[in-house]
Parts: sequence; C-alpha cells; structure tokens
Amino acid sequence: MLEDIGKKIEKVKSCIKRAMFVNGYIYNFVGLVNLMRKFTNQKNLHRPAVTRFATSFITLLQFHKQKNNLRKMVTSQEWLDSKWANDLKGKKVASILLHDSFWRNITYSLKLTGPLVKVLRLVDGERAPAMGYIYEAMERAKLTIKESFKEKDEFYSVVFDIIDERWECQLHRPLHAAGHYLNPSVFYDDPDRILKDEEVMTGLYLCITRLSPSVEIDDLINEQLNVYQKAEGVFGVGGAIRLRKKKSPAEWWESYGSSTPELQEFAIRVLSLTCSATSCERNWSVFQHLHTKKRNRLAQSRLNDMVYVKFNRAMHRRHKMEGTADPITLEEIDECNEWLMGTMEDEEHDRDLVFEGEDLTWSEVGRASGVHERVHLTRSSTRGRGNGASTSRDKGKQALYDEDELEEDIGLSDVDGDGDEYVLGYDDDY
Repeated sequence: MLEDIGKKIEKVKSCIKRAMFVNGYIYNFVGLVNLMRKFTNQKNLHRPAVTRFATSFITLLQFHKQKNNLRKMVTSQEWLDSKWANDLKGKKVASILLHDSFWRNITYSLKLTGPLVKVLRLVDGERAPAMGYIYEAMERAKLTIKESFKEKDEFYSVVFDIIDERWECQLHRPLHAAGHYLNPSVFYDDPDRILKDEEVMTGLYLCITRLSPSVEIDDLINEQLNVYQKAEGVFGVGGAIRLRKKKSPAEWWESYGSSTPELQEFAIRVLSLTCSATSCERNWSVFQHLHTKKRNRLAQSRLNDMVYVKFNRAMHRRHKMEGTADPITLEEIDECNEWLMGTMEDEEHDRDLVFEGEDLTWSEVGRASGVHERVHLTRSSTRGRGNGASTSRDKGKQALYDEDELEEDIGLSDVDGDGDEYVLGYDDDY
C-alpha cells in the first residue's frame, strides 16, 4: 500500500524525490551534516524502517518535525558564508526548504500514510501476534485518514482505492475476520456491531469449518460461541473482564476459556498466528551472515541450529531493552496524526511565523530570498578543453525554469571537472 501511494500519487512522489535530494545533499558533506545537527539539536533526518517505503514516510515525518530548524539553517549566517550557499545544488536545497509547496505536500503525504505506517509497525511486532488486531487496525487507519481531511473525499478517495485493492486481493482472509471476532479487547467494546457484520461472521464460520478436525468438533465450537458472546461462565468473572485489554488475546483465552474447551483451542490456534513474513526475512539475513564462502561446508542441521540461536539471542536482547510494555495499542493509530498542526490551505502556511511574538512569516522570507522567482541556468559557449575547441555539451544555450518546475529532480553536473562550469540535466543523466 505504501509503495503504491509513493508511486501513483504525484504530490507524494514529488515530495519524496525532493526530500531525498535534500537529504542526499546534506549527508554528502560532513561539515553540512554537523551544521544541520547544530540546528536540529543533534537529530538526524533519515530514519530507517522495516520496509523501503516506510523509511521514506518516516523520514518525511522527521523533515516535518524539523521544518523550522531546517529553514533557519538555510537562512543562517553560517549557511550564507559557506561554500554550499553558492553551489547550484546548495541553492536548490535552500529553495526547496523555503518553498511552501514542499511542506504542504509533506503534510498531505503524512496524513495519508501515517496510520498505515502504524499498522505496519503493529503487524511487524515480535512480542505478541497481531492476528486479532489487523482487521480493526485497518478500519481505524481508514477512519483516521478520513478524519484528517475533514471527510473531504477528493483528498483521500484515490488512497482508499489503493488500500481496498490491496486489502481485498492480497491481505483480507477469513483468518483476519476470525481473529477480529475472537479478540476480547475488540469484541466486547461493541459486540452488536461485530455480530451484525456479515463479512466478519462469514470469515469466522469458514475458519471453524476449515480448522475443525471433525464435524462433531465443528458443532461444539458453534454451540460454545453463545457463551463467549454473552460473557457467561468464566468469561464473566471480574478478572476476565478487567484483563480483556491488558493481556494478549491468546493468553486471555488460555486463562479464561476453560468453560468452552473446543472454542478455547480454536481461538488460541487462530490468535497465535502472525500477519507478517518479516521475521522470516530476518532469518534469511542471519542465514546469509553465517553461510559465507569461508563457512559454506557447514552441515545443514548445524547451520539451522546456529541461525536459531543467533536470531533468538538478538530477539531476546531487543525485548530486554524494550521492557514489558504491550506493543499493540490500537489507540496509537487514531493519534498518529496529532503532530500535524497545519492545514493544506496556502493562507495557513503563509502565516507560519519565523519567531514567536513577531510578524515575520516564512513566506516573506521565501520571497525575500528569491525562491519564488524564475531560476536562470546557463551553459558556457566559449570555454573548451585543451586546444580551445568547444564540445557539443558546451554550445551556448540558455535554459529557463520556473521554480514550480522543481517538482522534478534536476541533476546538475560538472562539465569539465574544473568546478565552475555546469550543465542542466534530468536525474543526473543528461
């Protein structure tokens, strides 16, 4: 879903490319990295995550958090006195960071993807299986996106199409619906809503039929569903009610499902499943680390044992560092956009103040620094190599570009290596 959003929605694709350009330019110079960290209080911009596109959107979040600090950096005296202020790519970095459209597109992108990144983190957790949460998490993610745009569907309808397409053809399975029903922290919040949901109930009955070893067990499980729905027997004791949201669903069923043994076994089996193959991919990485050219004669059984030990040691170490908090909190999905204080309208961004208590806005700083003016880039027609003959790349032509055309990444490369003669290219491939 994140990859489709990053590739198919032009505003999102554009701001990712421009953010990558800024990030790449800054991290290409040690001095510039130190200057950036001085203004961001030692915070980095790039934040690696579980997938490539999650990394892109989490990095955009870092840009959003450091918005004013980055703007102050490129308008500071240290920047103006540095070599980067006179470099063509450095001028482009300053132009991007001072341009309102870049920050509007970041806000738009994060409102679309923030809830989905939270769901990705949820299903990638290693402490507790997420099968009982994925169905509700996707519903809440869509609701959060909708509310972020005040239910103006022209802003999010395309994203909902992307989410529904991936959900229906790849992700939505009866197991997700069964886990949704059997999760006490979700079911008892609004049992009538879930019982009236045809999709959820159909998925539940399909799972029972598929996983039951016999018709007799199938019938017993169906009979015991009424006890769970009405919170009768052990399900209704004080401890079971208090710990519905505190214990993981599988542990809750193991503790309080004794009055319905067949349903208990079925519920634990479903709720113990994972929703992500990321752990398997991490296992492959460990395998590649162990099975090298110098160690390619390891017996398969020994290699399997070494992968098992190494992976579980790393997982145990992470769990000790993280503490005992439950990583699955659905409320985080609802609150993941709370740091987005601005709106997408131009007039709101135009009123962003540089300093609190003063009238100076970032829009005025941008106009004063010329970021809204047309950019003129020329190529020399007189300088050549060696014997003075000019090449086809040096023939005098002038390229005129409007600032808004910086939506596309423009590559700038040195022609003859002397550091002062440039041509205009596209993606550094003229």
